[in-house]
Amino acid sequence: MGQAIAFYTLAACILGFGVLVITAKNTVHSIMFLVVNFLFVAGLYVLLGAQFLAVIQVVVYAGGIVVLYLFVVMLVNLKRPPEAHQDRRRRGRLGVTCALVVLAELVAIAAYKYVSPAAGLPPALPMGPDNVAQVGMLLYTDYLIPFELASMLLLVAMVGAIVLAKRDL
Repeated sequence: MGQAIAFYTLAACILGFGVLVITAKNTVHSIMFLVVNFLFVAGLYVLLGAQFLAVIQVVVYAGGIVVLYLFVVMLVNLKRPPEAHQDRRRRGRLGVTCALVVLAELVAIAAYKYVSPAAGLPPALPMGPDNVAQVGMLLYTDYLIPFELASMLLLVAMVGAIVLAKRDL
């Protein structure tokens, strides 16, 4: 009974702060509501017995991602009117081509999952007190290639953000 009350209380707070994130007029206030929302989601993970996910939620999202949001809000001048001219260096066809390639990959992945649904399922983790060690073993054995690809993708995104922020290159 107590867990149900805690769950519904956390769920109501998550929904309430989610609405506040969307409806806030000030961007900084919206980001602060997002931090509180992430903390309530971490509380929900603790309630469900996933302490590792709760810690990751606080460290990665409430700590790292929100700081990046704040830097973007502070660095981007939101009062400036949009640019009136087109950039000559813009490559519209290349962007559309890349988007179509990504869409084709997503369709291929969905088709593969539909044809062989058991092939895409991750191995089941037995529930136990050392779930962090089990997640680490899976991450660095069975899922090493996707983990490294995700790190490469984040590196490319970081370099792209630096290039976009520094227009003088």
